[in-house]
Amino acid sequence: MIEADAKTTLHNYLRSARAAMLWKLDGLSEYDVRRPLTPTGTNLLGLIKHLAIVEAGYFGATFGRPFPEHLPWWDDDAEPNADAWATADETRADIVDCYRRVGEHADATIDALELDAPGQVPWWTGGAVTLHKILVHVLAETNRHAGHADILREQLDGAVGLNANNTNLLDHDDQWWADYRARVEQAAQAAGAKSATE
Repeated sequence: MIEADAKTTLHNYLRSARAAMLWKLDGLSEYDVRRPLTPTGTNLLGLIKHLAIVEAGYFGATFGRPFPEHLPWWDDDAEPNADAWATADETRADIVDCYRRVGEHADATIDALELDAPGQVPWWTGGAVTLHKILVHVLAETNRHAGHADILREQLDGAVGLNANNTNLLDHDDQWWADYRARVEQAAQAAGAKSATE
């Protein structure tokens, strides 16, 4: 049955993206998982925290199955971007455990409903949706943030890929990558110089 296969496929990709997100924290210090690595403050633990609230909302309230725990980052009086970083009092373990519990709650919603099950996203104008649309939406958002996490982690210690056994890169040594990066930089400089004279 195509619908069952589609649901299973989407769900498996979401689970894989969740696992990749969590792997990005492995082996890093408390400082490194929290430190802002872009001008807008993007950080690895904040991405996990953000995705927890994303899944809690989209697979919870949207389908009348609210996540049973209070997530204060949702509160009207929460600090702006409270879901995008971890305070010194919030532990990595607590945030990761929350993400896992939210994932289990989301999995239960996905398992219980058909792809065409209707829902209503309270924060969307004209928020009528189906489970299929929300699965695709959350999968896209999770993978978008996994891409952010890839770049942040590579900046920190050079680790790349979906997990320790799957880097998704050509198998070359450090010198090959240094030479490759130099070639890419040289091409960029040449193109920049060329466009400046045109």
